[in-house]
Amino acid sequence: MASSMVVPVIDVQNDTFNELWPAMVLAIKTSSFVALDTELSGLGNRKSLLAESIEDRYKAICHAARSRSILSLGFACYKKLDDKAADTYLVQVYNLTLLCSEEYIIEPQSVQFLVQHGFDFNKQYAHGIPYCKGNNKAESDDRGVHIRALFTELLRAKKPLVLHNGLIDMAFLYQSFYAHLPDRLTTFTADLSEMFPAGIYDTKYVAEFELRLTASYLEYAYKKCKLDSSRRGTPGGTEPHVQLEFCQYAGQMSSYVDYRVCPAVGSVEGQTDVCQRFSAFGWCPNGSECLLSHDTDLIILQDEKDLGKKSTKRKRRKEKRKGKGEAAEDGAPQHKIPHMEVDLQEAPDEKQGAESSSEKGSLMDTQQNKQEKTDIEGNGVSQDNTLEITPTTDDNAKTNTNAGEESRTKDGGSEKLSEKSSKTEQKKNTDSGSHRAGFDAFMTGYIFAHSCTLNKKKGVEAVEKKEEEESWVPSCLNKVYLSGKSAPLNVVKSTFSKSSKAHVAKMEMVWGKKV
Repeated sequence: MASSMVVPVIDVQNDTFNELWPAMVLAIKTSSFVALDTELSGLGNRKSLLAESIEDRYKAICHAARSRSILSLGFACYKKLDDKAADTYLVQVYNLTLLCSEEYIIEPQSVQFLVQHGFDFNKQYAHGIPYCKGNNKAESDDRGVHIRALFTELLRAKKPLVLHNGLIDMAFLYQSFYAHLPDRLTTFTADLSEMFPAGIYDTKYVAEFELRLTASYLEYAYKKCKLDSSRRGTPGGTEPHVQLEFCQYAGQMSSYVDYRVCPAVGSVEGQTDVCQRFSAFGWCPNGSECLLSHDTDLIILQDEKDLGKKSTKRKRRKEKRKGKGEAAEDGAPQHKIPHMEVDLQEAPDEKQGAESSSEKGSLMDTQQNKQEKTDIEGNGVSQDNTLEITPTTDDNAKTNTNAGEESRTKDGGSEKLSEKSSKTEQKKNTDSGSHRAGFDAFMTGYIFAHSCTLNKKKGVEAVEKKEEEESWVPSCLNKVYLSGKSAPLNVVKSTFSKSSKAHVAKMEMVWGKKV
């Protein structure tokens, strides 16, 4: 079984940003690939985000990115260690608390959901790193120490970018830290292909079409990959598997680190009370009030136990058909905002979904997807009552790394204190706190690292590889998952598309030459 793991997450705020800047830039430049994740203030109307036309979807995403903001940014730098055992990575995880300096919309139920899952808005408004959206304004993006300059360093590093269900993430990153989003999707993908020449990988697509996992929402995919990798690394085993190392932080640096404990997968014996709705879709309309288990570890073990049983497969198909009729509009990554705006007439019974699981996932078309189980996102109800925020920042505010919310464990880790005594209820309260984006980025990177290890096993090792990037997953290169579609969005510059003028100007600044 998988062993426990303690993941250090470095908390970056406005008053520590300058101090941590050199470490962040070095981590990006020396990495093999970078995984990213975001927390958002909202996404707007769900129906528009799930339009049949991909171009219409893109327009809805653009509207959300221009009117909403990124609340926190997480990134995990995975560096392959050549002097260690194969598939060993040094991992550095950062969580940046951000504060948009312009007016933006924040949806009330988004606030409620984030607060329930440990996001500290007091901390954000007191210590958030300020930034301006759209095209470059006051300070140049290639000079100074600010978040847009950090994004420029990411572009200059030319590392593979890894996300999970990442179309919305990429649109928000572009609008927030790069330039005004182009009006056409083809222009957007053309820009992205030049911004990240080493490629973009979507672990949602990897989980569905490369790993062929039973479910592909983020927590499930991560834990399944971690369990499979640990089994390959059992004593005496020769199977390639992912091994991780973390930096040892001392002195002042240690005060910025919070630890996320990843316990080992338990036993499935004697436990059968799994919520089938949560198991199939990664969410449950009853939320924390559900009497059945939402334990992802238990779901994974029961999936393995039931593997191959025809009766179980038929049950899964039946559940999918039922779920498709009730909530096939899954579009947005649920861990960002599970309660997009919907019309009450269209979703009268989905209000409780605001307390659903925080993991990502989406429902593929039943006849287009061969896997037996999938998941759904974005099922809460948000009315048209949105708030426009004009934030202010306090550059002299002091950092509070613990805020009395965490307790240290014997192994040096920390876990969020739960107010509920029931083990089932504790499992449903996601232990993420304010460092959720950072840890989600770590999980995203782990899924990708595991898929790279398996990819090398498919006869690829017969040919000696000289270039490190050749070891990634070529079948998933520049393919971004699209909810409800059998084909991904290809991030390429076609002969019929042109790069945006803002992008061309930015590329001259980033690399000192025209693209």
